[in-house]
Amino acid sequence: MLTIYGVYRSRATRPLWLLTELNHPFRLSPVIQAYRISEPLQPEAPLNTLSPDFLAVNPMGSIPSMDDDGFVLHESLAISLYIARKYGGDLGPKDIDEEALMVQWSLFTATSVETPALDISSTIARGEQESEEGRTVIDVAARRLKRPFDVLEQHLSTNSHMVGGRFTVADINVAECVRYAQGHAPLLDERPALKTWLETCQSRPAFKTMWEARNKEPA
Repeated sequence: MLTIYGVYRSRATRPLWLLTELNHPFRLSPVIQAYRISEPLQPEAPLNTLSPDFLAVNPMGSIPSMDDDGFVLHESLAISLYIARKYGGDLGPKDIDEEALMVQWSLFTATSVETPALDISSTIARGEQESEEGRTVIDVAARRLKRPFDVLEQHLSTNSHMVGGRFTVADINVAECVRYAQGHAPLLDERPALKTWLETCQSRPAFKTMWEARNKEPA
């Protein structure tokens, strides 16, 4: 059986959302980020990203990782693209051109969107968005997101989805990066096509199921 190592409160949401969309059987092996544990190397500590047992799976100590009947793969975007290619049906690529576009949009958001969007998400999660320092962090991140969000807005103004005119793994990978900036409303309010697309993605039953599972995990 396909196993995902990680937790819902991590980038594992990407393959976990996809697997839920596909109703594909999987096992979640909980691996917690070491920074969330006061003493991650103690024998009684829960399995975490510094645990020797997990480092034997992924020497980089990052989550998620995947084991699909002996085929081990790391990095959330690679895992999602693999699952879509092997099991995804219409959520995966129909031909090599679609596959290339799915990779393109996934890498685009990972390199151009994720880091500044995470700055916004982390600042809000710490409750610092109203402090002077927090506002500065968010303002800088919003400026860095202007060009990539404008690119997404332009694309989604004439396309219902990222690739192929249908919901695919590319929508999941992009939506999960854009989500990190969702707490800063002006970014999406100023881009109605991007906002509508994200809301449509997040209205899907599989996303809601994934998000419910995420909310049940300790913060």
